[in-house]
Amino acid sequence: MAIVFGLLTALSNAYAVAVQHIASTSDESKSSGWRLVAYLLQHPLWLLGWLGMGGSLVFQALALHFGPLSIVQPLLVTELIMALALRRVWLHQSIRAATWLSAILTGSGLIIFLVATQPSGGSTTPPTSRWYFPAVVIVATVVILVAFAQRGSPNRRAALFASATAISWAFEATFIKATTDTISTLGWVGSLSRWPIYALCVGGLIGLFCEQSALHVGPLSVSQPFIVIVDPIVSVVLGLWLYHEHLRPGIAHLGVGACAFVAMCVGIVALTRTAPPSMSADVHRL
Repeated sequence: MAIVFGLLTALSNAYAVAVQHIASTSDESKSSGWRLVAYLLQHPLWLLGWLGMGGSLVFQALALHFGPLSIVQPLLVTELIMALALRRVWLHQSIRAATWLSAILTGSGLIIFLVATQPSGGSTTPPTSRWYFPAVVIVATVVILVAFAQRGSPNRRAALFASATAISWAFEATFIKATTDTISTLGWVGSLSRWPIYALCVGGLIGLFCEQSALHVGPLSVSQPFIVIVDPIVSVVLGLWLYHEHLRPGIAHLGVGACAFVAMCVGIVALTRTAPPSMSADVHRL
């Protein structure tokens, strides 16, 4: 169930990022801040992307309820492969053979990583005291990245905002898991008396701000790899740290898993570099 809902999360993300990237880059005046927000709120594609984001949240909550962070979050890498399929089937874009080979390398690396490391275990919602230090580290890192992203080239700003986005979404996944577990134990009303649901709302807003900024200031070929690569790395660390999840022990298994993860990252970068640079030419097909 965790794998099924994890893949559905990736599909919803692929759809949402595609349509919201089209909306964000269509602003000819290159607005920023609240002007950008006002522009996007009037754009039907950006609003349509919220449906995909809503579905993604539901599917991710279900996936994290059934499985550990160390499995669910790496599965979100398939978002890029599904986005490629959407470009071909939905937007009718021509996809190069090199791009499909990169997608195969990405998927193969992911599968080998999960099979070699076999993430498992994980406790129920950790005690509040266990969240303090990770929260300080995550918040400080995101603040520093956003501060440095205020200046520089479009590529640099997109990379920094995307890194902040990935870290925020990884931490948000822990809140989603904690909130889902709380709801399953105490019900919807009872969950309102616990902190995870409020942390989920605040973390979601921060992640959304960083993501929209990354999509707006630079090319998708820069921001998307950072989001897709950094998120599972931070998520696995948080799964081990907060939820006491386990990876299959042994140098051979961990070594193969690490090599597979590196291969997956290479595939991700190659995929985003060789994919069609823009979706704007085919917007009329939506």
